[in-house]
Amino acid sequence: MSLTIETFSNISGGFSFFKAVGHPLSARRIETLLSGMNGPVAIYDPLGFASPFAEIHSCAGLELDGVYVQDIDRIGTDIIGCKAQPVTDLPNSEARTVFIAAFDAERLADHIAHLVPENAEVVTLDEVRLDDEMISAPRRYLEPINFATNFAFFRDSGGHHTRVVTANYWAGYGATDVWLWCCLFGAEGEILAEWREELAAGVGSVVIDSQDIRARFGLDPFEGQLFLHAINAVGHDVVKYALDTYGDAGNTLSCTHDANAWPADLYAGLPAPVDGETVVLWVQNSHPCPIPAGAVGLNRMGDEGIVWLEREIPAFGSYALDVNELLPGLAWPAQIEVQAGKHFVRPRYEISNAKSGRSRISHPNVERVDLVADPKIAELSNLLGKSYILPAPVLPMGRFNSVVLPTPMSTAQSNMPVSLIVYDPSGQEVTRHPFGCLSRDHEACADIDALVNGSLGEGYGHMELIYDFADGGDADGWLHGLFRYQDRESGHAAETSFGAHIFNTVLTYRNEPQSYNGPAPGLSTRLFLRLGPQPDDTMCHLIYPASTPWHKNSETQLILYDGTGTEVAQKTVQIPCGGSINWRYLETFDADERRRAGARPYVIIRDVTCRLFGYHGVMNGSGSFSFDHMFGF
Repeated sequence: MSLTIETFSNISGGFSFFKAVGHPLSARRIETLLSGMNGPVAIYDPLGFASPFAEIHSCAGLELDGVYVQDIDRIGTDIIGCKAQPVTDLPNSEARTVFIAAFDAERLADHIAHLVPENAEVVTLDEVRLDDEMISAPRRYLEPINFATNFAFFRDSGGHHTRVVTANYWAGYGATDVWLWCCLFGAEGEILAEWREELAAGVGSVVIDSQDIRARFGLDPFEGQLFLHAINAVGHDVVKYALDTYGDAGNTLSCTHDANAWPADLYAGLPAPVDGETVVLWVQNSHPCPIPAGAVGLNRMGDEGIVWLEREIPAFGSYALDVNELLPGLAWPAQIEVQAGKHFVRPRYEISNAKSGRSRISHPNVERVDLVADPKIAELSNLLGKSYILPAPVLPMGRFNSVVLPTPMSTAQSNMPVSLIVYDPSGQEVTRHPFGCLSRDHEACADIDALVNGSLGEGYGHMELIYDFADGGDADGWLHGLFRYQDRESGHAAETSFGAHIFNTVLTYRNEPQSYNGPAPGLSTRLFLRLGPQPDDTMCHLIYPASTPWHKNSETQLILYDGTGTEVAQKTVQIPCGGSINWRYLETFDADERRRAGARPYVIIRDVTCRLFGYHGVMNGSGSFSFDHMFGF
């Protein structure tokens, strides 16, 4: 049972109405608003918001007189179980309350003032608006920047902790007085704490640690989620962050990144467990209404036999779903499709190994439902060379094993025509592995050890998944893969997943090469590298992918900032076109520079000559490490 709401368009971006009525503060006010309406209630729906409103806030308790519309084409359509009537019929109703399902409704109310039945009260959604101090762009309430929000998995229990790390990147776009409104929910959706997180005036670091929050508010152990809302934001309407999970014991260390703030119908790329492992999908409700039993399900990718979770999840609540509960016996390298029904943002999954006691966290990705096969992609090579590239590290072979699993990521992908190419740091091809035209339910993964056969020695490089139509097949430009890494000595593992883009060409196709902010092509780099607390070291792997030949070498600046956003030191590295570099914080910046950076420093990777793709992780002294791709702003 999916929610019939609009959350995101790959053309126009995110929708803000569902965020406005689903905001934890407004949700409380809406409950009061609905309970105070005297019936019969006439709903006036000039903008088409009544149905998505009712998806999130039940109107079953209202004594409805009817639903009235302005658009003639909507007359007679079903809206909240009522046959829509022209608003010109409103004077004939017996309504005691006229509810205008819209924000910024003063003008809309004026238009129908003469149609409102005598003695009827007019109420609008303006009565549940956030306080003025929380509105970044006051001229239009539903401006996306007013709802720069996100959710983060947040836990402090059983010796397991979480840390959200980001920066006040809005200040880089001219924002002032930026702060975060934070609301921590427990597993049952109960509010554990609310607070205002003040941010530095400049592009300073932001660190929210579960241990600090638990001590600050005197909380019992918790497993839940943290709602984040950036106030006075400019430039970006999403709260981007890195999420670290760590433990009292050194064998728990992992990282992932922001949850993507728009709930989707489907997620994919959830791996089935290896023997001895448990895979838990954290189902965390993103709305102030329960997820009904039977509304969330899992199926093996390529198999339409969906198994539904027969359990209700409360508003803003969390449930740790062991995939074996619904799909017993399914094993790696099989993949799982998540039927999410727009009930939650991109979720986290956690893999635990009972034998080693080690665990890691990662995320599936949004499976798109709006794509169709694009035959033109197969013809792009004459202009765009490799065109779509999905780059990922081959971590230093002496310590790590690297594995790749192509993952279907749209409903249009009945097959995947792909090849894998491995490169050394200079960009020279080491080996090539044609996967062929994979079926949607494939279990084809590639172990880099077997492919390179010692060609990289103990060194590193990178790999690229690209389209390969030698055996036929279709493409839609949404090529994804999961990359898994394991420490050869400790057995600790980490994994990351992402999608392909066109890189480093001035020609554009379907808004590629992707730009951080503005139209294609995106031909520069600004990546955020959060640094782990010392004595842990931080690893960064930067790749210079190019669909067609670009500048021979990058001119990449590694800029170290302290917690206030003040520059401390800068290094320059050159990466060959088509190559990569793997570097460590403790080796790159000396002891004096690190001392001056102080607590909570970070690095910005900046390059105005090319677009780089980056991965980051923390390494501790017990053989544990975390690893994920980076984000830019």
